[in-house]
Amino acid sequence: MAGPRRTPALNRHLAYLLALVAGVLNSVGFVAVAVYTSHMTGLTAMVADHLVLGDLRLVLAGLLALVAFTAGAACCALMFNWARRRRLHSRLANVLLLEGLLMLLFGLLAESLTWAHRDLLFIPVLAFTMGLQNAVITKISGATIRTTHVTGMITDIGIELGKFAYRNRLPASDPVTGDAAKLRLLAALVGLFFAGGVLGALGYLAVGFPVLVPTALTLLVAAWRPLAADLGLRRPRPPRPSRA
Repeated sequence: MAGPRRTPALNRHLAYLLALVAGVLNSVGFVAVAVYTSHMTGLTAMVADHLVLGDLRLVLAGLLALVAFTAGAACCALMFNWARRRRLHSRLANVLLLEGLLMLLFGLLAESLTWAHRDLLFIPVLAFTMGLQNAVITKISGATIRTTHVTGMITDIGIELGKFAYRNRLPASDPVTGDAAKLRLLAALVGLFFAGGVLGALGYLAVGFPVLVPTALTLLVAAWRPLAADLGLRRPRPPRPSRA
């Protein structure tokens, strides 16, 4: 799933995993610090609104999230291109490794932090991780898939439904046709983001931040094979032919 040779099927499977992870992270962030760390539109609006209202603390929190999300996306591009130029198998896996380690450390250590303003630390960490993972699937899919931008995905779902509903009454014109495969992909991503949100919220209410540990370990397992190949611990398997 995290190897260097990509197919549409592998990209879809990775997107499914990351959409679930994004839902978990987003809901944990909201339940813990009342901020959706994947929602850059809402955060930008929050900064503008509270700047006018004079609540500088919320302005600071929003700015930290925006900067951290951008930094996460930039970090993904740096790591991916550094590994790609060196023809490493782990060009994608090293980004998942960083995300998994961040989530693991955060899940294990965040609960013990009792600082009164700990949300000013939690928000940028979660937003950085969101930017990192959204950029990696954007990068490998040629900007056709994003795992945290649910507004865009639901917009695209509406567009495809409109195409299916359209009746082609002019035979001389190019027909309008819906893309069933794209519609299934988008619906699955939104559904997995939602499912991750439910799991994250329930898990946080039950055990707190350690709910992120299983998710982090899943990413580390997904990244293992290409990383091991670069370290000489195992020979990479040739990719299976895909029908996608």
